[in-house]
This record gives sequence, structure tokens and C-alpha cells, in this order.
Amino acid sequence: MKRADTNASTVFFFDVDNTLLDNDRVAEDLKLYLIGKVGETSQRRYWEIFEQLRTELGYADYLGALQRYRVERPRDPKLLAVSHFMINYPFANRLFPESLDAVGYAQRLGRTAILSDGDVVFQPRKIDRSGLYEIFEGRVLIYIHKELELDDAEKKYPAAHYVMVDDKVRILAAIKEHWGGRVTTVFPRQGHYALDAALVAEYPEPDITLERVGELQKYSLKQILAAAGK
Repeated sequence: MKRADTNASTVFFFDVDNTLLDNDRVAEDLKLYLIGKVGETSQRRYWEIFEQLRTELGYADYLGALQRYRVERPRDPKLLAVSHFMINYPFANRLFPESLDAVGYAQRLGRTAILSDGDVVFQPRKIDRSGLYEIFEGRVLIYIHKELELDDAEKKYPAAHYVMVDDKVRILAAIKEHWGGRVTTVFPRQGHYALDAALVAEYPEPDITLERVGELQKYSLKQILAAAGK
């Protein structure tokens, strides 16, 4: 039985990296593994390639960076171990505390789906191995630049009102500009982007700011909807 304040015409979109899943910890674990397998100099080169590729593509592509790194070191067998580490990483262990509680709460208030950026292989793998694919019952959208694909997201998940939970104020600002009062932007201050005060100050203040994603449970649906027009 649905709660009295449930609104079936409201869709909650959740980002993944540093919103539900501590991707900074994943990157740190990868860094330490790379140091152990290929050494400090080579792991620095990997991250240089990673950043170059992110600039080119607009999203993080861990496997793409590894492929490009391989071009420079085609005979290094240690790269196979790095690939195995990345593909089989225990992402479920890196979900933020109360992140699943926040999703479960949102599912009682309306419909939920993942709205993420990323590559076509590693990001779906991450979502699957973290358990999020099952929790969201397969309702997953992954784009190159999700803020440019909101028309398509709306076609797939039509709603009178949207709630976007994301750790990047740049993304939230773009979504707010697109949907205006039809969206409530929710900003969990988690991860290096969210904790960069200078970066955050460059964009309008989100409708709701949380210290952690689990705090979403403190807000009633009425409060969440009302925040969009403040």
C-alpha cells in the first residue's frame, strides 16, 4: 500500500558516482593497485591518459584509458591483471552508507531510475556489480552527457515533476535550466566535486543540499516538491 503522500507522477533520478557509490574510494583503490602492479611512474601515466580521455569524451572512461595505455606498453602482461581488477571490483562494498535507504524511501514517494554519464561497458558493469541495477529493477539510463539528453529521459520516464539527485552542481544547474520549476535539484555534498567550494560557487544554489544522500529521508514529498519553486 502506498503512503498517503506518494505521487506516482513524480520521478526521482539518481546519479551513481559519488552520489550513491563512493567513486573516489574506487579511484583510490585503483591507484594503489596500479602502483603495486606497474609502479608509481606508470600509474601516474595512466591517470594522465585518463584525464586526457575525460577531456575528450566528457566522462570517465577507465577501460578506455587502459586501452590507450596499452598502446604505449603493448608487451606488458601486468595490464591483464589491472583489467581483471577493474572488471571484478566489488562495487557493492563502496555504496555510501544509507544510499540504498534513500533509494528505498524515494521508491515509496514515486518512481525511481538511474540517470548517469559513462562509457557503454564499464559504467553498466559498475551499476550491475554494485547491486543498483537490481534495486532499480533495470531502470537505468546512461548517456555521454545526460544534461543534453533530458528530452529522451523524459520520453522514457514521463512525469509531472522530476527530482534529480546528483553530486555535481554543474549538472544540477543545467537540468534546472531545462526543466525549471518541474524539477527539484538535490545536491548531496559527497565526493571531490561536491566538496570543491570554488567549483560549487560558480553555479546557482541547488534546491536542496544534503550532507549525505541518506538525508533525503528527512524530507516529505510535499517539501521536496515545494523546494523546486523556492
